[in-house]
Amino acid sequence: MFFDDRLATVLRQRVTGDAGLRTQYRQLLDLLGKNRVRQAGRQHQSLIAAAWLRMDALAEQIDADARARMIREPGWRFRSADLAAHLADQEPSVAAAALARADLSVEDWSSLIPRLPVRARGFLRLRRDLPLDIEILLDRLGIHDRGLPPPSEQPASAAAPPSVPSGPAAHSPSMRGKPEHAAGSIPRPENDRRRMPDREDTGRSEISALVERIAQFRRERREAAFEPDIAPRLPLGELPELPDRTIADFGFATDTSGRIIWASGDVGPMVVGMRLTAPDGAGETDIRTSAIVRSVNRRQPITGLAFMLSGAPAIAGSWTLDAQPAFNFEGHFTGYIGRFRRPVPQTDVPGTHDNREADRIRQLLHELRTPVTAVQGYAEVIQQQLFGPAPNEYRALAAAIAADAARILAGFDELDRLARLETGALAIDTGEADLARLAQRILDQIAPVLETRRAAVRLALAPEACLLVPYDTDDMEGLLWRLLASIAIACAEGETIHARLDPIIGNGTAMARLTCSLPADLAREENIFAATVRPTDSAINPGLFGAGFAFRLARAEARAAGGTLDREGTDMVLTLPLLTSEEPLPSHHAQGAGGNAG
Repeated sequence: MFFDDRLATVLRQRVTGDAGLRTQYRQLLDLLGKNRVRQAGRQHQSLIAAAWLRMDALAEQIDADARARMIREPGWRFRSADLAAHLADQEPSVAAAALARADLSVEDWSSLIPRLPVRARGFLRLRRDLPLDIEILLDRLGIHDRGLPPPSEQPASAAAPPSVPSGPAAHSPSMRGKPEHAAGSIPRPENDRRRMPDREDTGRSEISALVERIAQFRRERREAAFEPDIAPRLPLGELPELPDRTIADFGFATDTSGRIIWASGDVGPMVVGMRLTAPDGAGETDIRTSAIVRSVNRRQPITGLAFMLSGAPAIAGSWTLDAQPAFNFEGHFTGYIGRFRRPVPQTDVPGTHDNREADRIRQLLHELRTPVTAVQGYAEVIQQQLFGPAPNEYRALAAAIAADAARILAGFDELDRLARLETGALAIDTGEADLARLAQRILDQIAPVLETRRAAVRLALAPEACLLVPYDTDDMEGLLWRLLASIAIACAEGETIHARLDPIIGNGTAMARLTCSLPADLAREENIFAATVRPTDSAINPGLFGAGFAFRLARAEARAAGGTLDREGTDMVLTLPLLTSEEPLPSHHAQGAGGNAG
């Protein structure tokens, strides 16, 4: 469920007649009795306030006995302390039914009881399933059973016959053995008011006292975390408490909407009613949920899909879902039959997590490419009039759509390349590439565009330098284009960028170093690899996702080639290993030293 609009739907209904009034009152009980209503956002508070007002209006038209019967319906309980407090202010029959059906946590009870009306607190003594902490709280507040007190606690005027003397005669030997309070001459000790009321004070029965002792004993044993075999047990013949077990797998069946209606073994009460298309605790739409919804709508099998169940500890956690659609003899879809199983733990191999993430990204991109490719194909069919003549206006729109689809597919390719490079699944092809020639060619392509803005990127080359790298020319050209084009698109009006390409030889290594100053727009970015600068002219386009992503992809390509791409102050510095051999190779651009573009 993407959003819960049930409360708004109920409030929009204008009901008439006794049956309609009762139905709407019962619906409001269900919705306001859920614990998550209290946690709604600020925008829902007015809606909840309107629901409370509507419930009060319905209560004036429905008699108290009918409302109490609805609250006492078998199998229904509510977990909202707000609803319990609201109903406790109403008629005694309604208040008694509400406090008997409330299923609250210890914290909710502790905050609710002091706020209850005095006449409603006594109804809680009719319950025998309250936590021990709440029983103690009721004792402290002086909330006792409504039965008659024991004979020893009757007032003196009712317990003593009229002929019994009072005053000093009450202390005579003939009055010994009489209850102290019957004479009324001996005050209670001061500390009696501070001590915890015992069973005789509160009028609790022997059975309730024994139940309290058993509950206290079990709680202390759980807190001590003793072993079942060595923990002392009361001689009541009960079995030792066993640790909660974890279920490894179970079968299930659903209806046509994806709701579980049957489960194998003793798992049924834990999962029946859950929906595959809206699992508990999901909250928002993700790829997994969309895949399940798509499979259910298309009546397709579900195989090896990761799933998360919430609820009892025995079923909570991660699962792997396998299910097949079922059909009756007439060919009608009847639901799914499948199995939940715990996922096999993965071995802790370095890079395994990154590889799995890269696989997920590639699977996502594959799912996205399919509709984009279809859109591109249909647009080209219209633009090329393969199925018949089409108006020129439609052909122009189709051509624009096909171009946009091509750019989107190119962006998907960049995402896929970055994911594979960062996880080591892709390597740069070997070959021989001349960095000086490639950089000069790229700057020559960029120069005419920058001239319209009176901007330029000037490249300085070290004389007599060999700048060959042992990698494929196309890969190196793409790397340089991403770097230089991202810098060029950020150039402001009249701004000049200086770049220098030098060999660095020393300590047994030979590297090519390209240093390029950053334009003012990029220099202000705190994280250059997250910059959002986008091209203002379609003639220079380093990528679909802007300069920051292009820098990140170029950095991944440089690392895969054994080099680096880093920011040093206001400069971007690219280093790549040079091609070395027994005899030094001559530079192809010795004569072009000091050349520039723009």
